[in-house]
Amino acid sequence: MTMPAELKFSETDIDAIAGFEGRVVVFVGEDGKLDPGARRVNKLMRGALERMVASKGFSKLEPGQARDMAFPSGLAAEAVQVIRLERKATGAQARRAGAAIGQASGRKPVLVLAGALKPAADLALAAVLRGYEYTDQKGGDAASPEPRGAITVMVGRPEEAAAAAADLEALAGGVFFTRDLVSAPANVLTTTSFAEQLSALGTLGLEVEVLDEPQLEELGMRALLAVGQGSESPSKVVVMQWNGGADGAAPLALIGKGVVFDTGGISLKPAGGMEDMTMDMGGAGTVAGAMRALAARKAKANVVGIVGLVENMPDGRAQRPGDVVRSMKGDTIEVINTDAEGRLVLADIMWYAQERFSPAGMIDLATLTGAVIVGLGHENAGVLSNDDGFCESFLSAARAEGEGAWRLPLGKGYAKMIKSDIADIKNSAGRAAGTITAAEFLHCFVKEGTPWIHLDIAGVASTKSDGPLAPKGASGWGVLSLDRLVRDRFEG
Repeated sequence: MTMPAELKFSETDIDAIAGFEGRVVVFVGEDGKLDPGARRVNKLMRGALERMVASKGFSKLEPGQARDMAFPSGLAAEAVQVIRLERKATGAQARRAGAAIGQASGRKPVLVLAGALKPAADLALAAVLRGYEYTDQKGGDAASPEPRGAITVMVGRPEEAAAAAADLEALAGGVFFTRDLVSAPANVLTTTSFAEQLSALGTLGLEVEVLDEPQLEELGMRALLAVGQGSESPSKVVVMQWNGGADGAAPLALIGKGVVFDTGGISLKPAGGMEDMTMDMGGAGTVAGAMRALAARKAKANVVGIVGLVENMPDGRAQRPGDVVRSMKGDTIEVINTDAEGRLVLADIMWYAQERFSPAGMIDLATLTGAVIVGLGHENAGVLSNDDGFCESFLSAARAEGEGAWRLPLGKGYAKMIKSDIADIKNSAGRAAGTITAAEFLHCFVKEGTPWIHLDIAGVASTKSDGPLAPKGASGWGVLSLDRLVRDRFEG
């Protein structure tokens, strides 16, 4: 697993600045005044910092943006990074500043002169998250790069800052785990190797079970099994339980689509862009990362994560358009399009979660539809729910973490669009309202009285450009928001 940079908090020691080898970070507000750490840097640089702060270029920076001063005279550091940021910055501004630190950091250590900066924990989290890079498939020296340099944050009250950031390592580890899973190619992250990595989370205290195909057949998960029957990789369901809350308290259920590669099956996708379908297990990856984070920080809540791991391939045994399959619930499903496969996987594991755990709430995550990208682009995940209060709790958590999420409607008119002439329902209603009709399909597998949220993360799980806290590629979207939801609604 890609390891986050080591993070330390220490008391401000201005005498240590001159000899520090690596990068030094200072903060200056709109008024241009320098705090004690910045004043020492300015003195060592013989006024160069003060002159840069007085320049027009610095005045045009937005809060959280940065400028570098390379190889500063008077310091051993290779660069001084100057960030425009007020001492009482908002959490969002501090995260923007932290992202600038993480993006510029490399193998050398980083000394952050935070002084009396209030949201130091937000800044530190962003710096660690933005420093991610996936190198597992590289060759030569790049295959085993040196770890990223440690980030030392000098603050006035290091104990308070460290306490506020106590769970940062757990969160960063969860996000990095998700990113590694989503980044891995399908010949590396098979259904079997995916299940093995999840089983290894047992060392953190998770109870992990892997259900194989005979067990799934016995449970009646024919919808899920039909998706993977054209692949040589065996279909699996992995159940991860974290029991940190009260004995007997109903858990929150997190459900993830884990299609390790999606060709579209017999309804074959176009060749162009099909290589990106290694990320079609993004929902399962997010669930895995969230469960890892909850276990690592010993969350005082009961949470179960269930992921369905399959591969959708065209083969002589693959399901066909026009087939009718029976779900674990007992409903029959007409397969209109074999590329609408993720909802078949989710239908069975959602029903299983409710039958076995009677959850207090259920959230499914899936890279489910291209329609959500057409509607929301890569800025927001689509959110659909049968419970206003539960949904608002999640949306509030997403806003707090800066992860874009936008609610879309459900309704009887949309539900009518998935009625089948020959079966109970069909797995595709065509292009119109594709994200919503997919959610209405899943809604058929939500028991009366179960609060439920569907998150379509097709546009946010992996992106072609850099994000606020991640380089281009796998984003780890959702781990922070789900963790925040558990803290706010299910702990204490």
